[in-house]
Amino acid sequence: MTDGTDRNEAIAEIKSALKQRSGKTWSVRGGKGTSWGWIKIDSPTSRKASEYGYMSEQDRTELASLLGLESVHQQGVSIAASSAYRREYIERANGRVPSKIAEPYWD
Repeated sequence: MTDGTDRNEAIAEIKSALKQRSGKTWSVRGGKGTSWGWIKIDSPTSRKASEYGYMSEQDRTELASLLGLESVHQQGVSIAASSAYRREYIERANGRVPSKIAEPYWD
């Protein structure tokens, strides 16, 4: 497990953990430009439920369960650009209760 501070390592670890636990591929990718540090998790294009690129209800429910969340937005989960959020979601993806819940760093 990484310490969660490197964006690309966090993406690889989250993607691997979700696949290992679910047997499915999940889209885990980093932002570009001004959102470079952010990470987004959702269904791959092949499993999108609508022409608008939304996740199916089944995938939303499964991803929420895998991450220990009550629900997941139809556009997926966005992970803020900080090492604290990356560490939290690495723990979630690996099926662990996060040792610390990251707190927003913005107003």
